[in-house]
Amino acid sequence: MRLPLADLRIIAVEQYGAGPFGSSHLADLGAEVIKIEDPSVAGDVGRTVPPYANDGDSLFFEAFNRGKKSVALDLNNSAGRRVFEDLVRRSDAVYSNLRGDVPAKIGITYRDLAPINPAIVCCSLSGYGMTGPRSNEPGYDYVVQALTGWMDLTGEPDGPPTKSGLSLVDFSAGYVAALALLAGVMAARRDGIGTDCDISLYDTAMAMLSYPGVWHLNAGYAPTRTHHSAHPSIIPFQAFEASDGWLVIAAPKEKFWQRFCQAAECDELIDDPRFATLADRQRNRAELMPLLEAVLAGRSVAEWVERFSRVSVPCGPVRSVAEAFADPHTVARGTVVEAEHPRYGTIRTISSPVRVGPSARPPVRAPRLGEHTEQILTDLLGYTGDELAEARADGAFGAPQ
Repeated sequence: MRLPLADLRIIAVEQYGAGPFGSSHLADLGAEVIKIEDPSVAGDVGRTVPPYANDGDSLFFEAFNRGKKSVALDLNNSAGRRVFEDLVRRSDAVYSNLRGDVPAKIGITYRDLAPINPAIVCCSLSGYGMTGPRSNEPGYDYVVQALTGWMDLTGEPDGPPTKSGLSLVDFSAGYVAALALLAGVMAARRDGIGTDCDISLYDTAMAMLSYPGVWHLNAGYAPTRTHHSAHPSIIPFQAFEASDGWLVIAAPKEKFWQRFCQAAECDELIDDPRFATLADRQRNRAELMPLLEAVLAGRSVAEWVERFSRVSVPCGPVRSVAEAFADPHTVARGTVVEAEHPRYGTIRTISSPVRVGPSARPPVRAPRLGEHTEQILTDLLGYTGDELAEARADGAFGAPQ
């Protein structure tokens, strides 16, 4: 079977994290992602991110660029621009993650590229979008977490503002950009006319405020940090300390609350009118939580997980990353995949969670800088040896050696 996106070609003017994360999932689904790297700065800065980096390779870069092709191309050079425009003629989308005002400055918006390919989709992922007072500012995940209220909501009530343990804004924006690009390509194939997609970390983070944001906008709700990462309105739904560690327990429905009480041997709470419903438990949180914490402190994590799992109460131990990778479910789902790499030998990486149909693309390592330049220009664009040499001499692939 052909992969779902086997007929999709994307030119990716991307670097570092958010953009490459989004396009990596498109590559996993079969899209041909041609990564444009600036030879004057040794390509994507992700190639040099420590601590596991050497000679233009890094494990950071591997995490975001599997299955792509790399073309070293200087877009500020007229010969490099001509090559880029030849690629645009034969592609479905130009995907970038640059500062919001940069796509227009370097001529990669739909207005710039429509004369070359009227059906091209130009997807820009930036920190703050292509419009608005922050559009010319560089945007990074942690800064956006601060600006959009995320850090004010994260951590213990008496602790400092805290960022997420992962770059969730970057990763989420990458997914949003991939979704937008696919929507744009579908419309372009239907109508013959491409478009711009204007995606930002900021908009993504604001959208992910979700129901607390809607509560605030409509009822004046003021989100606050909660003790032990508790859900703002559902009890119990948080981390609890057992005798030898931590686990998370969730009872978002009345049936789970009843099962929880039975498994925890505190059946008397089921009939207590103070805790009869979700609303009652929220209203009387201060009275209920010390009771639950005292009960849960009396047994080990493994004992509680066994008891709650037996009656299908959602729960799980708080694990380390190493423990998560060792979980039998992780293994059964094929989450870790391997590919051969000229520097690292067999390299292990994480498969995409986007699974469509029965077939999957065999794991392919990330490319070396400019590894596919000649192949793309000759096989795809039909450049002759003389034309390739002329483009090289004119500086299309960086300063002539």
